[in-house]
Amino acid sequence: MSYRNLGVFSKAEEIVEITSAIVASFREDVEENGLIAQLMMENALRLPAKIANAEGGDIYSHRLDNAILIKLAARELNSQTYLCKQLELTDPVYLRLLRTEIESFRHLFLDWVDTFDPSNDITDEWHFRLM
Repeated sequence: MSYRNLGVFSKAEEIVEITSAIVASFREDVEENGLIAQLMMENALRLPAKIANAEGGDIYSHRLDNAILIKLAARELNSQTYLCKQLELTDPVYLRLLRTEIESFRHLFLDWVDTFDPSNDITDEWHFRLM
C-alpha cells in the first residue's frame, strides 16, 4: 500500500492545510508573527514528509528515527498553538481546531508505529543498544 493511502498521512496533510490557513489569518501588528508562522509551517510540513520517508524503507530503526522526529514536530506544533493564543495572533477557535486534529493524528500515529516490524532491522554505527 502506498503511504499516500495511510490514514496517518492523510491526517498529516490536513494538519498542513489547517496550519497554513491559521498562519494566513495571523494579525499583522505582532512583530513575531512571521517567525512563529515559519516555525509552525516547518513543523506541520515535517509530518507528512517524515511519514513518506519512513514508508520509503522498511528498516525498523529508520522508521523509528522518523517516528521520533514526527512526534517532536507534532508536540512542538501543538505547543505553538498556545503561544499563538497568548499573543492573540488569531481566533482561538482555529487554534482549538488544530489541537483537536493533532490529537486525532496522535492516535493514528500510534497505530501506525505499532505496525513497525522490529525483526526487520540492520545494525549500523548509530544503532542504540537497549539494556
